Parts: sequence; C-alpha cells; structure tokens
Amino acid sequence: MSAISEAVILIAGQGTRLRGADKNCLKPFVPVLGRPLLSYTLEAVSCAGISTAHFVVGYESERVIAEAKQLIPPHISTSFILNRDWRKQNGTSLLAAVGHVRAPFLLMMGDHLFDDAIIDRLLDSFDPDFLNIGVDQKLDSIFDLEDAMKVRTRGNRVTDIGKKLRDYDAIDIGLFVCPLEIFDYLERARSRNGRNDCSLADGVRLMAGNDSVRAIDIGDSWWQDVDTPSMLWHAERKMSAGYELNPG
Repeated sequence: MSAISEAVILIAGQGTRLRGADKNCLKPFVPVLGRPLLSYTLEAVSCAGISTAHFVVGYESERVIAEAKQLIPPHISTSFILNRDWRKQNGTSLLAAVGHVRAPFLLMMGDHLFDDAIIDRLLDSFDPDFLNIGVDQKLDSIFDLEDAMKVRTRGNRVTDIGKKLRDYDAIDIGLFVCPLEIFDYLERARSRNGRNDCSLADGVRLMAGNDSVRAIDIGDSWWQDVDTPSMLWHAERKMSAGYELNPG
C-alpha cells in the first residue's frame, strides 16, 4: 500500500493551444480515442490507490466542475480549489492548494497521459524528504522536444530545469511526489518575480539549488503531454498502436 493517499491535479488553464477558438470545448474534456482527456487521469489516480483528489480549477470553473463531477468515481473523495489567478503560470495554480493537502502528495498535470507503470514506479520509489520528479531519458522518443521541459541530472539528483536548457539529459513528464516544502519554494519564486507570478519549474529550480530534487526515470514506460492538436494526434496514434493506458 502506498504511503500517498492524496493527489493534486492542475486543470486551471484555458487550453487555447489545443482547443483553438472553440470556447465550447473545455480542454479537460477533449476526446482522446472517444474518452474525455480527464477520464484517463481519474482512472490512473484510482488505479494508484489514491483516495482523495484535489482539482485546481480556474478558466470556466463552474462548467469544468460540473463536467468533472460526472466522471469522478464514487470511491474517490474530491475537492475543487479555485485559482482566481488562473491566467498566471502553473506555479500559482499549485500555490492555490496550500492548506488543502498533506505531505507527501502526488502532483499531476491534467493534460498529460501516463501508463500505470509510471505512477506505480513513483509511488514505490519516492523519498519523502525530497521533491521527486518523474523524468524520461528516452530523448529520441520525445514528441515536440522543443516544447518539452528539459531536465539536467547528476546521478539521481536534478540540478536544473527549463524549456530553454541547452545541456540536459531528461524530460520532465509532469508527474511529481511532493513534500510540503514545495509551497515554500514556490512562494520564494513568486516573490522574486515582479509580476507576483511563478511557474512550477521556478520552484523546482530553487529546490534543485538546495539538492532537494530527485529524478525517477520512467524506463520504457510511455507518456504524452496533450497540449496541441499534433500532440493529441500523436497520443491517439501511439495508444491505438498498443500503448494501452489503464488496462483492465
């Protein structure tokens, strides 16, 4: 049994790169092989034995909450946390969860797909004294590498992170096991930003500077960020070819 019972799932953004000008289409519910994108996240959470899910919402929050409730299994306790500053970066969305979650907790991006083996690996091997990041070292397999969040490691430690890194050996897959200290680092990152804003990567970078971030490689497992129509097409093609998510 995993020591983790809670997950924070970020679904606050507008998702314009994926849905374009169609305001009737909410990103968490874009169909992926005929199923809403968020349903895969919920099934992954359920299979991992998570009993409580906290959703950080923002854009069209009332509609998102109403549609999400129709997908949530009855055995998962849920809360919806409103990020009124949803136009800001994802670090601000995670900061909205301060006081709502205990440590350690699973952090997931609501627009990423993962096979079950990835979450199992993180939950089986995380260190509660560190921020644990799932990373993919199969650089040749990354779709749209330019858009990916690059990570530099030394052994199992993360030393730097950023989309513009030139020297990197892994990609952040958008799945974390977090200590509560992540909130302190995000607050520090936000205070250093003149716009009172921060990304999750900003907080991770500060933690990495204190040797407090571990990388957990996903091995042969598959994942995909679904941020653009081409990424959606790639994900559906891979899944149709046999990368079944949440089998059984």
